[in-house]
Amino acid sequence: MSTTSLLDAIRVVKENERVATTSYAEAARKISNPMGQQLFTQLSKFEAYHLKKLIALEKSLIEKGDFITYEGKAFPLPPKFEIKAAQEPDKKSVMMIITEAMVLEKQAEKAYEDLAAQVSIPEGRQMFLRLSAEEHNHYRILLEAYWSLNDKGTWKWRRL
Repeated sequence: MSTTSLLDAIRVVKENERVATTSYAEAARKISNPMGQQLFTQLSKFEAYHLKKLIALEKSLIEKGDFITYEGKAFPLPPKFEIKAAQEPDKKSVMMIITEAMVLEKQAEKAYEDLAAQVSIPEGRQMFLRLSAEEHNHYRILLEAYWSLNDKGTWKWRRL
């Protein structure tokens, strides 16, 4: 993959992370349940972290032609208690927010996986694979929250 096309791809995934950061912050404001708010606030912060790292990567590639070290980040542990979703006035709307977030995470996971496959530099491949795995983890957390809310009426997820 040429440096130009790599930089173009990084600009695309940066924009994806920017959209996810904003979307999740907006979702946190729309959800009335504190655990739901916490989940989407944490997702927004995580995607902002990805964006920050991608900006650093882009700068490093332009200035030095080098990949940066990406150490990854663990998703914070959820609260130990459950809060009934009955406090959520519009459960159907919340389920749609979660579903849309899951779609964003799957798209991001695939984008990073595709980038990893196209990069021949081991550090770059490793970084994109780790980003893909983190997006997959976000998807799994959202899936668990979705089914917990749907089946049990509670906001619940685990750090996977």
